[in-house]
Amino acid sequence: MEKAPKAYKERENKFGFKRLLKYNWFVKNVPFFLFLALLAVIYINNGHYADRVVRNIGKTSQELKELQYEYKTIKSEVMFRSKQSELAKAMEPFGLKELTTPPVVLNDSTRIDQK
Repeated sequence: MEKAPKAYKERENKFGFKRLLKYNWFVKNVPFFLFLALLAVIYINNGHYADRVVRNIGKTSQELKELQYEYKTIKSEVMFRSKQSELAKAMEPFGLKELTTPPVVLNDSTRIDQK
């Protein structure tokens, strides 16, 4: 009868020691596990940040393309409207007409330095 309790105690001590060893090992390595968890959080945050930057770059490049198109459109319109024929058409409602004769040069006869 004494063998059963002794074997039971040895088995209990054996498992108790292993449990204690595992517990001590776990407690000893808690800082390392926390470090790994911190690295995982940083890794996930870095992925989200990269996605946000890529989206912002795409949005900015799209806005840049739209502004370039607008610039080219306005520039071509200004070039078209600044042609002499277009200016003449635009000024007709105001009563201004294009000159058909060359301009007259006025000379100041009172100036001394004229030749």
